[in-house]
Amino acid sequence: MTQENNQRARERQRLGDWLPSSEEAMGAYRRSLARRAFERNSGAPRAGVVHDLGQLVKDDPVLQMAASRAIDEAIQAGYELGYSNIDELMTVIDYLMTYAPPFSESSLVHCPLNAVLDWPMCMPSGYALFRDGAFNAHLKRVLNYWCGFLSGPYSRMHLHDGPDGWFSKEAIEKTRIEEFLCDPDEPYWGFASWNSFFTRQFRPGARPVAAPDDPKIIVNACEASPYAIRHDLQLHDRFWIKAQPYSLQQIFTASQRETAKRFVGGSIYQAFLSAFNYHRWHAPVSGTIEKAYLVDGTYYSDLEAEGETSGSLNDSQGYTTAVAARAVIVIDSGDASLGKVACVFVGMAEVSSCVIEAMPGQRVAKGDELGFFQYGGSTYCLIFEPGVVDRFVPQPPFDKDTEPVKVNAHLATAR
Repeated sequence: MTQENNQRARERQRLGDWLPSSEEAMGAYRRSLARRAFERNSGAPRAGVVHDLGQLVKDDPVLQMAASRAIDEAIQAGYELGYSNIDELMTVIDYLMTYAPPFSESSLVHCPLNAVLDWPMCMPSGYALFRDGAFNAHLKRVLNYWCGFLSGPYSRMHLHDGPDGWFSKEAIEKTRIEEFLCDPDEPYWGFASWNSFFTRQFRPGARPVAAPDDPKIIVNACEASPYAIRHDLQLHDRFWIKAQPYSLQQIFTASQRETAKRFVGGSIYQAFLSAFNYHRWHAPVSGTIEKAYLVDGTYYSDLEAEGETSGSLNDSQGYTTAVAARAVIVIDSGDASLGKVACVFVGMAEVSSCVIEAMPGQRVAKGDELGFFQYGGSTYCLIFEPGVVDRFVPQPPFDKDTEPVKVNAHLATAR
C-alpha cells in the first residue's frame, strides 16, 4: 500500500466496531477469506442468487465495465482485495453464503461482504455500480439468502466458549450478555441461530423507560451513538453534497409527499449502532402507528464527496437516509405538543432485512418494541415536526468515541 493510502487509513476510522480500523488487519482478513473460498471452490454450482448476480454483471456491458474498473482501480491504488476480477469476487461471495462471523478480540469482522467490497465501492467506477437498481435488487437477494442461513441452526458454529466463540470470556465482556435473555446451561445458551443471538432481547428491567407517564420526555428508539442533530429540515435538499443536508422527500419517498411536508422546518436526530449494541427498535413516544413501510434501496453506496476512504460508508450516513434500504414508521402521538414522530431505521451493508413488528392502526406505549434489524444494525433517525423539541439531551460535537445512548433513555424534551 502506498504511503498516501496508509496515511488515509490512519486518519479515517471505520465506525461502530463493524470492521477493524487497521487496513493491515482488513487486508489480511480479505486474503485469508479469499484463500479459503478458492480452496473450497471445487467446481460445484454456486448458490443460485450468487450465480444470478454474476450473470447480471457479465451480461450487462455497463455493469461489467464498472465492476471490472472498480476492482482494478482499488488494486492499482495499492489495496489488498484478495481477488482480482469479477469471477473471483463471485467465488468469495458464494463462500460467504454459509459463513457466520467468529469473535475476534483483535480484528473482528462483523460485516464480511462489506470487508470484501470495502475499496471497490468507493473507487470512481464503484459509485455508479453500487447505485444501479438492478445490481442492488440482486444484492438484496444475495443478502436475504445469507440472512436465511444466519437464521438457521447451522449458523451457530461460533456460539461457544472457545477462542473464537461468542461466549468466551473476552466476548462476554464486549457483549455484556448477562443483561440479555439467555441460559448458559442450554446448548448454544438457548439461541436457535446466529440471528437469534444477534437480535437477543434484554432481560426485564435492563432498560427502563424514562418518565413513562410524561409525554414531554421523548426516549431513545435504538441503543446507538449520536451522529448528528439538525434543524429547519427542507422538503428537498442536496443530500449528495459533503454537508449531506437531510432531504425529507427523499427520506420518505415520492409517494409519501404529504407525510414529508409535515416535517418541513422540523428537527432530526441521527445515531449509529455499534456491532455490540442492542439491535431492536422501540417507540420514542406513545401513540398510534400511522404508517409503517419498507423502502428498497442501496446497500453499499458511498458518497463521492466523502472521498476515497475506508470510512466513507459511515461518513455517508446522512446521504444513506435518502438512498439506502430502510424501514419508516410514523407515530401519531395524539398530543398537539408532540404531533407526529417519524422513525427511520436504515440498513447499511449486510443489514439488508429491516423487520417491522408494529403495524398501522396499532397503539403503542413509549418504550414498546417496533421491530428490529435482522443481523446487525446501522443507523437510524427520529424526525420531529417544527417547534416540538425544546432540547436534545445529547449535544454535539459527536465523534466515533461518543458513548451510545441507552434505548428507552431520555433523549429529548418537548416544549
